[in-house]
Amino acid sequence: MRQGAPGAFENFDRTALGTFQLMAGKVYLVGAGPGDPGLLTLKGKWALERADCVIYDFLANEELLNYARPDCEKVCAGKRPGRHSLSQERLNRILVEKAQQGSVVVRLKGGDPFIFGRGGEEAAALAEAGIRYEIVPGVSSAHAVPAYAGIPLTQRGYSSSVSLLSWRSGLEKDEQETHQACGETLVFLMGTRSLSQIAKRLVDGGHDPSTPAAVIRRGTLPYQEVVTGTLKDISLKARSLAPPAVVVVGNVVSLRRQLMWYEHLPLFGKRVVMTRAEAQAASFKEALAERGALPVSLPLVEVRAPESWEPLDNALRRVEEFDYLLVTSVNGVRNFLARLRRLGKDVRALKGIEIGAIGPATAAEFETAGIRVDFIPAVYQAEGLLEVLGGRALKGKSFLIPRARVARDVVPKALKEQGAHVEVVEAYNTGLPRYQPRKVAAKFEPLPDALTFTSSSTVWNFLKLPLTPELRKKLASCKIASIGPITSASLRQAGFPVDIEARESTVPGLVAALEAYFRR
Repeated sequence: MRQGAPGAFENFDRTALGTFQLMAGKVYLVGAGPGDPGLLTLKGKWALERADCVIYDFLANEELLNYARPDCEKVCAGKRPGRHSLSQERLNRILVEKAQQGSVVVRLKGGDPFIFGRGGEEAAALAEAGIRYEIVPGVSSAHAVPAYAGIPLTQRGYSSSVSLLSWRSGLEKDEQETHQACGETLVFLMGTRSLSQIAKRLVDGGHDPSTPAAVIRRGTLPYQEVVTGTLKDISLKARSLAPPAVVVVGNVVSLRRQLMWYEHLPLFGKRVVMTRAEAQAASFKEALAERGALPVSLPLVEVRAPESWEPLDNALRRVEEFDYLLVTSVNGVRNFLARLRRLGKDVRALKGIEIGAIGPATAAEFETAGIRVDFIPAVYQAEGLLEVLGGRALKGKSFLIPRARVARDVVPKALKEQGAHVEVVEAYNTGLPRYQPRKVAAKFEPLPDALTFTSSSTVWNFLKLPLTPELRKKLASCKIASIGPITSASLRQAGFPVDIEARESTVPGLVAALEAYFRR
C-alpha cells in the first residue's frame, strides 16, 4: 500500500496495534554447527539476519553473530563446563520473555539443537507458554567432526550402523544392555573426561581391546587435534586433550590414514593476521580459510571520506575535459563512481576517456558498474602504469587521478615531466582505527605464524599500535609477509625483515606466497 494512502488500517486503534506487535514474537532454535562458520545452514543465516535478539552458547562460533543486525541484542548463555552460564530454567524464561515482548529471538546452539543440545527442553518451554517457535536443524558435531578428521561413520566392509551416545545418557545403563544396543561405530559426545571409563566399560561389555578409537578436539576448526589409538590405550594417549571433543570407536577409525584431508590443507593450523581494511578483507579471509588457515582480522587502515568532496566534484563536473583517468585502488573507484552519480551523471560521461587501473581488483570494481578499463599494467604498481604509457605522446594530454590523500607521487611527477596536465584529487582518506591495548593484545594470543601487510599504510600504522615492549619482542618470531616490492620497501625502512613477498601484487598473489612458504 502506498505510504500515506487511505486504506483498511487508516483508523486502526494504536493500542490494538501495540498488542498485535507484542504477540508477533517468535523463537528460532538454530543449530550453529560444529565450529566452522561455513557449516551454518542457509536458513540459520536467514534467521540470524532478522533477529532482534540472539542468545548463543560458547560452542557456537561468535563469528556467526556478524550475520545479525548491528542493533541486535546479543546474550551469551555460557554452556561450557567450568565457565559461567545461565541455568536451563533461566534460559527458558528469557526465551519466553523476549518473545512475549514481540522480539524475533534466535537461540543459537552448537551443533544441532536436538542432538544432546537440550533443544527439546527449550521447545517444550516455549510450547507451554504459547510462544511460536521453529526448529532450524544444524550440522551435528557427531558426524561433521569425524568427517573433518577423515573418519567416515559408515563404510562398506567396516560399519553399517552408528550409535550416538553421551556418557551420561549411554554407558551408565546396564553394561550388557549397552553393548547390545551399540552400533558397529560408536560416537560419544561429552565423554572426554570419562574416556578411561568408557573404554573399560566397552571392553568389559565384549569389545576387543584392539578396536580402533579416536579423540577429536575442536573438530572442523584450524586448530583441530586428533589422537588415535585403541580401546586399550586411547585414554592414555589422549589424556592431555580437554573438552570439547568427540570420541569415535570402531574399525572406521583405521580409514583416517587414507582419508584425512583437513590437516593436509597447505595452511592448516596457521594463524595469519590480516591488516587489510575490513571492507576489503573478505576475499583474503575466504582464501586463507579455504586453505586451512585461521585468519585473524586486525584492520590497520580505516577508509574515511575526504575533508571535502569539492575538489573531486569539481573535477567530475568537467570530466569530459580529461583524456585519461588513472585509478590506483578499489576505494578510489567506489568513491569516484558514487560522486559521479551524486552529481547526476553516469558512465556515459566517461565516453572517450582512456581508463587505466593499477590491478585486476581495481578493474573488477569498475566492471561492477559496467565499465571496462582500457589497460592494466603487467606489474601492479605505479611504475607499471608508467610503463604502459611509456610509448605514447603525452604532451598536452590531461590526466585525472582520484586517490588517497597520502600516496606516492611517482606517476603525477613522471607525467608532468612529459608535458602532461595532471590533476590529482583526494577521493578518500585513510587512518588507523582506534584500538584498546587489551583488544590488540588478544589478536596475538596465541602468537600468529604470519603477519601480512598489503600496503605501506598498514606498515606505518602497525608501528602506531598500542603494543607493550614485551609483545613487540615476541612478535619478532612471526613471519612477515608483504603483498609486493613497494610494501616490502616500507617494511624494511620500518626495520622489519621480509620473509615472504608475493610475486604478483594482489591478494591471490599474497596467499600463493604464504602457501608456497609454509609448504616448504
